[in-house]
Amino acid sequence: MTGPAPFPTALTELTGVRYPIVQTGMGWVAGPRLVSASANAGALGILASATMTVGQLRTAVREVKSRTGAPFGVNLRADAGDAGERVKILIDEGVRVASFALAPSRDLIVRLKDAGVIVIPSVGARRHAEKVAAWGADAVMVQGGEGGGHTGEVATTVLLPQVVDAVGIPVIAAGGFHDGRGLVAALAYGAAGIGMGTRFLLTSDSTVPDAVKAKYLAATVKDVTVTDRVDGLPHRMLRTAMVDSLERSGRAASLLRALRHASAFRRETRTSWHRLLRDGMAMRHGRELTWSQVLLAANTPMLLKASLVEGRTDIGVMASGQVAGVIGDLPSCSELVARVMDEARAVLKALPAPG
Repeated sequence: MTGPAPFPTALTELTGVRYPIVQTGMGWVAGPRLVSASANAGALGILASATMTVGQLRTAVREVKSRTGAPFGVNLRADAGDAGERVKILIDEGVRVASFALAPSRDLIVRLKDAGVIVIPSVGARRHAEKVAAWGADAVMVQGGEGGGHTGEVATTVLLPQVVDAVGIPVIAAGGFHDGRGLVAALAYGAAGIGMGTRFLLTSDSTVPDAVKAKYLAATVKDVTVTDRVDGLPHRMLRTAMVDSLERSGRAASLLRALRHASAFRRETRTSWHRLLRDGMAMRHGRELTWSQVLLAANTPMLLKASLVEGRTDIGVMASGQVAGVIGDLPSCSELVARVMDEARAVLKALPAPG
């Protein structure tokens, strides 16, 4: 592998990757092509599995393995009804890392760790990090409010040091990162590396349609908004006519739209209505969601697929971190990772020596 020299941190030592950079598991975006390109570039590529059937997941894992010999991971939904089946695939196929968008159960963590799989949950609050650390997680990714998709209200610069101080495991910083300066800043806060989603979405290795990438590149920071009208939870995305329509819709229109998308998602993933509603109820637990939001919570991936796969931004949504407003090019994953590491070393070298 060519490129900058290795940059050891607790994250690289734990996972075996060359650089302390994680390409996060974005639904419909983080498929075999992007994951293998990220892994070959020296980062930790994470395959997004929530939008795949169990059979598709196994096929995707094997495709990544055929494209790279470097370590990679798979992102799982801990609350999915078939989470156990998916965990078995990771174990059977020798996947290095399991990441989770929601905190996995203690039993899932134990099962994975017993099989030698590294467990890295994603969290948005200090108490969640403390919980999964106590259950045996190997590391944790903490996403601040700048991050794309489901997000919280606390900025990375406030949340990250809280988590670093609270847990004794490696912490990966996510939300607002796109360059070497951000990596150095995260390391200064005590993180072991950074996670980037939108920045990897906007690479030449990403399968997102070019016309959609152009919309991301044209966005300003103010064009990236947070709405709860997709599934009842704060969701950071580009403001589009579709988002405006969702925010104007009444309850009846929202319910009809939710039913239509739920039906499409059920066909796409071969999910029964029973499982679809069960997963939706799991998301509803502890939250004040309407039934239309429950349905949308279970099939929001269809709204993302419309834009990120089919290029239909008129009927889909475009999850995005705020960094979309400061990104202006489409490098390859190899070029991106090399650039970030070169920038990081230059920044470290330019820091004033302590007096």
